[in-house]
Amino acid sequence: MPRDEPAWWYAPSDDRRARILAPIGWAYGWIAERRYLRAVPYRSRLGVVCVGNFTAGGTGKTPLGLMIAAACRARGQTPVFLTRGYGGSARGPLLVDPASTTAAEAGDEPLLLARTAPTVVARDRTEGARFIEEHVAGATLIIMDDGLQNGSLAKDLTIAVVDGTRGIGNGEVIPAGPLRAPIAFQLDLVDAIVVNGGHAPSGAGDRLTSVFDQLRLQFQGPVLAASIAPAANTDWLGGKPVVAFAGIGHPQRFFATLRDLGAKIASETSFPDHHTFSEANARDLLRQAADLGAMLVTTEKDMARLSGERGHECRALAAAARALPVRMTFGERDLLRLETLIDGAVRRPSRGV
Repeated sequence: MPRDEPAWWYAPSDDRRARILAPIGWAYGWIAERRYLRAVPYRSRLGVVCVGNFTAGGTGKTPLGLMIAAACRARGQTPVFLTRGYGGSARGPLLVDPASTTAAEAGDEPLLLARTAPTVVARDRTEGARFIEEHVAGATLIIMDDGLQNGSLAKDLTIAVVDGTRGIGNGEVIPAGPLRAPIAFQLDLVDAIVVNGGHAPSGAGDRLTSVFDQLRLQFQGPVLAASIAPAANTDWLGGKPVVAFAGIGHPQRFFATLRDLGAKIASETSFPDHHTFSEANARDLLRQAADLGAMLVTTEKDMARLSGERGHECRALAAAARALPVRMTFGERDLLRLETLIDGAVRRPSRGV
């Protein structure tokens, strides 16, 4: 999967590169479908909720997973995250220790997830589910981070998160477009879709509404509108220039959020998703902040990854930067619909292994 997304994946008109690569995309999609359909899914004795996406790149899965975990804990459940640990070296199963596990071992997202609930990294999802059943005391629910296209573990609820600004791009499969498999096939795998940014909070109404409405036309199940909001007071963002940096799937969404919150961005630097910061990267960002008299601001995922770096400059950057904590929010009606879906998965009786 590409770590740098080509801009033409999301171009509004037909692109010659997409046409040239389309046959490879068809083959990629066919293989993805066959792999899923050939899998013999393991049925865990625990409920399984999958939070995935149709496309490569960031859509807001992590905030939704954290929200679902919090909702389950409020209902007396003990959720456990199961994640592949993209960007980490561990094959697992590995129970993440927030105090000692590094991003180099587990990836950045597991470190963030582990702050909210026990988190297990496993490349093999079946092994991960069995590990949770046997080794995580009191576990009642598995929240599967990503894995929509993985058929090795049976799911009780599958939710796809779609970026409300970019949608599904040109509708082509990797490498001709951002889709991980043909959209018709993927729509059959999900129970609900969450459009992150679907109700146009920043005035880009026509584009965002078209993404939301297009999905409602294609999908017969619930299509819910969500947005990202700060999880704490953001007064500290005002009154001082900001040097913003992010190595996530869609850095521009983070920069736009900062602007919406009133930050005066003096400089913004994008890195590839799950980027490993070098000493040179850190030195450059520290220099920019010093030259501009600005505050360094990044995402929670980047800070989780950066905090594990051992170089002098990276440690200095981690100490100087501040992360913007965010959460996913819904309107009252869609929040109730989401909670009903979660309750159905949590209360579903076990069907055995």
